This record gives sequence, structure tokens and C-alpha cells, in this order.
Amino acid sequence: MKAEVELSDLKCRKAVTKAKPYRLADKGGLALLVMPEGGKLWRWRYRFGGKMKQMALGIYPGVTLAQARILHANARGELARGTDPMAVRKEDKQLKKAKKAEKTVAEAGPVDLTFETLAWKWFAWWKSDKKAGYVKDVKSRLEGDIVAKVGNRAPEGITRLEWVMVIKAIDERGAGDLARRALQNVNQIYEYGIDNGLLDQNLASPAAGIRPEKIITRGVARHCASLSIGEVPDLLRRMRNYTGRANTRMAMELMSLTFLRTSELIGGLWSEIDWEEKLWRVPGPRMKMKKPHLVPLAPQALDLLRQVHAANGATDRLFPIAKKSGPGVMSTNTILGALDQMGYRGKMTGHGWRSVASTYLHEKGFDHEVIEMQLAHSGEDKVSGAYNNAKYLPQRTEMMQAWADALDQLREKSR
Repeated sequence: MKAEVELSDLKCRKAVTKAKPYRLADKGGLALLVMPEGGKLWRWRYRFGGKMKQMALGIYPGVTLAQARILHANARGELARGTDPMAVRKEDKQLKKAKKAEKTVAEAGPVDLTFETLAWKWFAWWKSDKKAGYVKDVKSRLEGDIVAKVGNRAPEGITRLEWVMVIKAIDERGAGDLARRALQNVNQIYEYGIDNGLLDQNLASPAAGIRPEKIITRGVARHCASLSIGEVPDLLRRMRNYTGRANTRMAMELMSLTFLRTSELIGGLWSEIDWEEKLWRVPGPRMKMKKPHLVPLAPQALDLLRQVHAANGATDRLFPIAKKSGPGVMSTNTILGALDQMGYRGKMTGHGWRSVASTYLHEKGFDHEVIEMQLAHSGEDKVSGAYNNAKYLPQRTEMMQAWADALDQLREKSR
């Protein structure tokens, strides 16, 4: 096998120009691109999200070979963690820009604090323990729907009516769920400013009293691929006839019954299942919103859990797998892969069950707040009240039973 090419500083210095650009390759895809006009540019080619990309790492000799390799290694580390290195760099630049703006504001005095500065300061603090995909979603929401509309205004000068108009503008393009999340983010930003002495301690968020159900269209926008209720019977049939691993089939069925996100479901522990109370008690650290969550278990869900326990009860996890490094859990891509195999690539995801169920239950007249609570979208905090994971539990229990019964009826239609 041919050894991987490795550059030296001597080769970089002596590289001569040619009529066309050419590359001098180093290890791991790093290369020095020699341009006809004499420039020598560090470039790294990599694949992310199924697409080839090229990242600029500086100009030689300003960036030496050793420095380029360090930058390259750092970028490969980001890629290994599942994030796009160029997106990370862009975000870092924006945060540096925001910090520079913050410094300017601080030097000018509190009176010059803009909502944009406050928003990015909150974002930098908030994102530290969040997953990359979630951070990306919130960042996009701040940039496109919130900061872009009022960013240059003083936070204290933005009225409740103005925030209503901002939120309604998001809803009017068919993104009701995004509108609710944007409202939550606005209140979080104000609260951060008050708690950290950046805003007047007597100030209350002007958006705190806005009730989403009064201004936002009922229903939830679909961010992940999902089906209409009319397409569900065929999916249920294919799931029941799935010929892959039994664990995968049971995980798909349990996801359809519980509304949990993929990572929340596959990371489940048997100690979380309260058989007597018929509840799945998911602790806060395992939830996206970092708050404990209760899932009422209908008889159909309990029967399925008994099947899972018969197969995996000897371990502490619902869906364990063996790894060289020790016991692990099912990959978050397993359910998506199974759906792809069944012919639903680009049409349905595990997460899509949340949208299907939400749409169905809204149409059946279940209260929006009850549905949102069971979807763990509730963002209750100091602004809206003390968080209570048992809120609406009787109504949620009734709703989960109705949804389990609906799935049974839909399954009968597929026969």
C-alpha cells in the first residue's frame, strides 16, 4: 500500500508556479494550493451531509505548515463530532463580532445596549451545554426572525404590541411552532438581561404576557419529514412486518406511542418506568429542554414495554447494544435507517411521529397547551410560572390513551 504523502516546509517554499493551479498534498486531505499568480493557499477537502466541501486554512507562509496542520486537526475534530467545521468557524466569527459590539456598548454605557447585543450575549451563555443541531435552530431563529426585526432597538423600548407583530409574522408564513419557540426565546433573553444586571431590575419582559394561543394559529409546523394521517396505516403495516432486528421494530412502535424524541427514547432506562403508576419518568438531563418529563403509558405502550423487557430486561437499558468500549445504546440513526429501508426516505423520520400525532390531536379538539406539554415543548420558567412536569397529567393521560386507540384503528385499516 502506498504511504500517505506528507509535505515538508522545504517543499512548500520551493513550490513553483505553473500555468494552472495545482495542489501539493499533505496527510488527511490537507493540501497547499499553488496559484499561477504566485499565491500559496492552505485548503482542506472534506465531505459533510453528503456534499464535498473545501475549507480555507490560511495563506503560506503567513500560516506555516505546522500551523496549518493544527488548524486542520482542529477542523477534523469538529467533523468527527458531527458538526460542519466551516459552520463552526462562521459561528465563532459572529460571536466575536457580537462580543466586540458588547465591548463597544459597555464602553458607551448601559443606555446604548441594543436588543441584538443582549440576544447574542444570552445565546453565547445558553448554548454551552446544548446539542449542535438545537443550537443551530435557535441561532437561525434569532438571526432571521427576532434580531433582524428589532436588533438595533433598546430592549426597554420595544413594546408588547411590537413583539406581538414579530411573532404573528412568523406564524403567518405557516410556522406556528417556530412562532411559539421564538416567543419563548424573547422572554429568555429579557430574563437573562434582568438576572445579570444588564437591564433594569424592575423591568419585566414586554412579551411575558403574550398568550400564544390567542395570537398563533393552532397546529404545529413540520420541521422533520412526516406523513399525513391517511398515510399512517400503510406505515404501521410495514413496521409490523419489518424483517430487521426486533429491537428496531419495537423502538419504532414505542416512539409512535410516546411522543419522545429519538435520543430520549433510545436512551431509556428500566429504572425510569413506573409500572404501578403507568408512567415513564424521564429525568431532566435526558430531555432536550433539560426538565423532567412524564409520559403516561396507555395499555398498548405497557404491553409493548413488556415485550421489550422480555428481550432486554437483563440490562439496565431499554435498547442496549454491545460495543467494544462497553455497553451502549441503539444509534439515533437506526430508526431513520429502518424507515429508509421501508421506502420512507425523505418522507418520514422517527421524530415525524410527533408532528403526525400533534396534527391529529389538534384536529380532534384536544387543548393546545396539553399537547404542547406532552410534546415537552413547554418552556415555563420564571417568566410564566414555576415548572411542573405533572401539569395537565389527567388530560394528558386521557389524550395518550386516545392516541394509542387511534393507532390501533389505523392499523386495522391496513389489513
